[in-house]
Amino acid sequence: MFLLEQGFETPVAVNISRLQFKNPYIITLINSVLEETKLPANLLELEITEGILMDNHQECELILDELKGMGVKIAIDDFGTGYSSLSYLKRFAVDKIKIDRSFIKDIPEKDSGVIAKVIIDLANNLRIKVIAEGIETDAQLDFLKVNNCFEAQGFMFSKPLKSDSLLEFLKKYQ
Repeated sequence: MFLLEQGFETPVAVNISRLQFKNPYIITLINSVLEETKLPANLLELEITEGILMDNHQECELILDELKGMGVKIAIDDFGTGYSSLSYLKRFAVDKIKIDRSFIKDIPEKDSGVIAKVIIDLANNLRIKVIAEGIETDAQLDFLKVNNCFEAQGFMFSKPLKSDSLLEFLKKYQ
């Protein structure tokens, strides 16, 4: 893996569609990708939406348990925009919640951030990591820090980068 060879044990997040997740060979596919890339399973984070979890509870639970058994991390992407059935946070093997940018974008000018705060508190109480998406201002970042959210992504930090630019970025901010 390119980043590992450069000395960076950086997690790799991959969005998984409903169709991909429901593929009967998803476990085999992920195993083969991990083998081919030599990426340690604990550095792979699969991002799924809330809707995927609502399709077939038993099937999802089996797939997630198998992925977790491999060491793969699971994140719920765009949290709060889908079905938001809170019972699945306890039922399914989830490592991280990603707060959708729609709950962050207007903080603090037009939004007090109460929904983001509730999501952060909920995740922290369940011992699930939380990451906020779409951070663009210092005020948004300050809000997150004050409310115990210590992972964030957004244009404030960087726009999407190609591999050579990513390596420069990582070296600069290591």
